Amino acid sequence: MIFNKETAHKTAESLLQINAIKLNPKNPFTWASGWKSPIYCDNRITLSYPEIRKFLQKEFAENIVAKYGKPDVIAGVATGAIGIGLLVAEALELPFVYVRPEPKKHGRQNQIEGQLEAGKSVIVIEDLISTGKSSLQAVDALKENGANILGMAAIFTYEFQVAEDNFKNAGIELTTLSNYTSLLENAVNQKYISDSDLETLQEWRKNPSEWNQ
Repeated sequence: MIFNKETAHKTAESLLQINAIKLNPKNPFTWASGWKSPIYCDNRITLSYPEIRKFLQKEFAENIVAKYGKPDVIAGVATGAIGIGLLVAEALELPFVYVRPEPKKHGRQNQIEGQLEAGKSVIVIEDLISTGKSSLQAVDALKENGANILGMAAIFTYEFQVAEDNFKNAGIELTTLSNYTSLLENAVNQKYISDSDLETLQEWRKNPSEWNQ
């Protein structure tokens, strides 16, 4: 779910303006998974735009506190959410940790970087949700270290059914600043896409793993 509709549309508009989200139904992108996609999202670009990153920082901080109260710790999922997660922690004056995809092979072999005491309440920050698999692996690592996960907050979700199922099965609440529905509404209103492009983008989301232009 989204925190609220106004934030969702403003976030989508910002991501489109700086090309953090690119829409190209006629010449699809290829994801690392091998999926063909008419959309590509790289929210790390937001860190290069002070006004936009301040907006994201403020919206995350205010909406997290309104929804969950103030947590003990903010955790970012590496690598995409380290920057924005740190900004949220700074705004809330909270400790920050980040979670690697897997433990390091050397040194202390940490998977969680930073100081995390067992029993602390944690909000996990993500930049992007596709299937949710890697995000939930980070949640599992935090739980194994004794964290009390209040929920996960992300900049954007594609709203795939598989992600909804994965979060539901894991018992983790996901709330985002924006989502695919808000993105398409904004893209149409701002004339980023045509009606035929909209139809393509809507069809793709129904079954992205098997979509073929």
